[in-house]
Order: sequence, then C-alpha cells, then structure tokens
Amino acid sequence: MTLPSTTAAPADPDFLKTMGEDLRKGLLPLRVFNNQQIYDAELRRIFARSWVYIGHESELPNPGDFAMRTIGEDPFIFVRGTDGVIRVLLNACRHRGAQICRTEMGNAKGFICPFHGWSYRNTGALMGMPVKREGYKALDESKWGLFEAPRVESYCGLVFANLDAQAPSLEDSLGDYKWYLDIQFKLSDGGMEVVGEPHRWIVEANWKQGAENFCGDSSHTQMTHRSVLDAGIADRAAAGSPNKKHGFHVHDCDGYAISIRQVDEGIDKFWEYPPDVTRHFNTNRLSPAQLALARRSIVHNGTVFPNFSFLHIGLKDSVDRPAAGYLSVRAWQPRGPGRTEIWNWIMVPKEASDDYKRRAYQVGMSSFGPSGSFEQDDVAVWPGVARSAATVFAEINEVKLNYQMGLGDMSDAVPMTDWVGPGVAVLSNAGEGGLRTFHKTWYARMTGQDLAAVEKEVGHG
Repeated sequence: MTLPSTTAAPADPDFLKTMGEDLRKGLLPLRVFNNQQIYDAELRRIFARSWVYIGHESELPNPGDFAMRTIGEDPFIFVRGTDGVIRVLLNACRHRGAQICRTEMGNAKGFICPFHGWSYRNTGALMGMPVKREGYKALDESKWGLFEAPRVESYCGLVFANLDAQAPSLEDSLGDYKWYLDIQFKLSDGGMEVVGEPHRWIVEANWKQGAENFCGDSSHTQMTHRSVLDAGIADRAAAGSPNKKHGFHVHDCDGYAISIRQVDEGIDKFWEYPPDVTRHFNTNRLSPAQLALARRSIVHNGTVFPNFSFLHIGLKDSVDRPAAGYLSVRAWQPRGPGRTEIWNWIMVPKEASDDYKRRAYQVGMSSFGPSGSFEQDDVAVWPGVARSAATVFAEINEVKLNYQMGLGDMSDAVPMTDWVGPGVAVLSNAGEGGLRTFHKTWYARMTGQDLAAVEKEVGHG
C-alpha cells in the first residue's frame, strides 16, 4: 500500500524571511546547523519531498534480499521481492505499528510481526494473522499490506525513494547533473558495484555539514587534513591546493555542485585505477568529453541534494604501497538537529578482479572509513560547528557565517567560457560556489519556492 503524501510542517523560522538576501551576500545563519524547529521542518519539507538515497541494486542481488534503511528518521525495509521488484516498505505492522523487521540485513521470504504475529510477504502483501477465522473472517487482506514509499526509482543502479507521490521523476530532478553522475557510474559496461556492507558511525554534527562539505570545500583540506598530506598518503593536488592548475568547481547545475581535481592533458590517471581495471572502461557509455575528463581525474566529489554524496578518488593505505582508485558513496542520515549517522559504501567497477576489490575496500576504509585517516579529521571539527549553532549567543545576535569565498569581487576567477559540461565552472579551488548552491537549494525546498525563482533572487555564484 502506498504512503500518502506528507503536507504538514511546523511554522516558518523567522530567519527564512531574510535568508534570500543573506545568501545573495554570501552569508548564512549559524543556527541552521543546530535548531530543533528548523530540523523538524526539514524532515517534512525536505526529506519527505525529495529523492532520498536508499541503496544500490547490487546490495540486493537475489529475490528476498533485504536491508534496513531510513528516510529522514523513518524506518524502511529496502527489499527485492520474489517477483524481482525492488521496494521500499515502511517498517511498521499494519495491526499495531510495531516494527516487523529487526535484522539489519539478510534474505527472507517474508516478515512476521513479533507483537501479534501478522505476517507479510517480501513484496509487502499481507499473508495472514493468528485466529484469522475467529477474529478476521471478513477482513479484505489485499487492503492491509505494508505501506510502501509511493515513488521508488533508480539511476545507474542507485535506488532513491520519494514520499511525495506528486514529485517530478528522479531523472528530471537530477537534471543536467546526470552528466557528472554518468562519469562516476558508467565507466564500464557492468557499472559500479558495492563491495562489503555499508559502514555507519555517529557524529555530533548537523547532517548539512557533511553534505555541503562534499559540494566543494576544497580549502579545508590544507588545514584539517594537513597531517595526511605531511604523511604522504595524499598529494596536495588531490587535496585541493588553491593553485588553479590543480582543479575547478562546478556549481549551479540544476541545484547541485561538484569539485574536480585533475592532472595535465596527456596524462592518464583515472583516479589511480590500474590498467587491468581501466581496460574495461567503455567509451560507448560516455561522450568523448566525459571520457577525457575521467582520464585526467584525480578526485571528484559532489552531493545530490539533500544527503547523498560521492567521492571518487585514488589513495594509499601506506606510503610503501601504490595508490588504488575507488568510489565512495555516502548518506548523511539526520538523527537530530545536532546529530548525524554517516553511512558509507565502497564501490568499484564490476569487472575488477576480486583481489583488486579487496584492495580498494582496504584503501577506502583506511581513508574515509569510520577510523580512516581523512575521516577522523573531519569528525573532529564538525561537532564544534553544531555546538556554536546551539548557543544562545548565536540565536539572540542572529549570527551569520561567511560563505563569500570566490563570490563577486572576492576573486579574480571567472566562469570558464569553454567548459563543455553543464553548470557554472570556475577554474579555482579557492571558492565556495558549490556550498552556496547547496544552501540555495535548501532555501528553495524550505520555503516551497521554485529553484529558478531563488536563483533569480539570490543570483549565480
């Protein structure tokens, strides 16, 4: 049974009335990073009305495979039914609302509620209940299956769900940003597949902090990740050195952004994938321009609003071993105004050998896993932002943060006129256009405005 659309939402926080003008100036209210009223509105206006990442098709290869997932804080079962169809079922019994699935992942023909024993097929259909003949003989079982997300669609094997039955399609919502997603996920005929289970960990920070970071916060790497650079695990070009030759940012691409680091023309990098992997890369699935960009790439990182991010990179797990490429995808799961559960998946081309998949997994976990060399740096500083946002001082003084790097006269960098891809590309790492793009999209969703209207109000850049 399909879930009804969510329409109710708390009253507007007062600052939203002036936030458009703040964004035009490159300012952002600090309290967006830890405020209960704002958070409650986000769950209803953003997570209940956006395409939210659930998982990858390769996680459910067989009929009956399932995993527990969330949309906002709502519990769902990500499952491939015996009919082969992938569904996103609300993890709540139709009898008394108890959670019917309490195992993180596995394979099952059906689910039985531990409260009163109502049972459901893995398609969500109601199978039966105890004392059916004595107590439910007139019940129409076809009307009492599990609720399911009204919209479930996939792109490149990435499965998203939307609780708004009237929402535009996933592909329409992704818009021109698909050009960049294709580079990450269509390198080979087999595409990318998940290796191992997603790792999860809690950080005392707001979900938007990680999501905006992956939109192109290149400047933090030289400070936050300095120890990793000094150790030689990553070079300064990959880490986003301000030098123009090391990379560029693309922002205002249908509400999304991406940061790209690359090497000079004529050098094959492909994120440090070895030749036995790159030989499978299929030029027919990418345009010549996309393939040329992939060939020179060191790092790509971006965010699909609201909370799906990716990082395509080649790194070392030891200075004595060669670098290995991998694709990390993650979801910034909201767990309160000042708390986030990070979910992180490691992906590699399907055609790669088992040995390489193990190697890529090791490198991924050692760098951006829960105890990874890069990850530990980020989660050490992000909680400080949430703590500052929760202060009484920030509230009564309406404290604004500076998001002006690269905006207007702040930089000599100008949009590239010969950029072949969509969006606004700026040949500089010293900018925050991607972060401003994220917050313009957030502002549009929170106020119910069309993104084009917000961009007209706030401007590009």
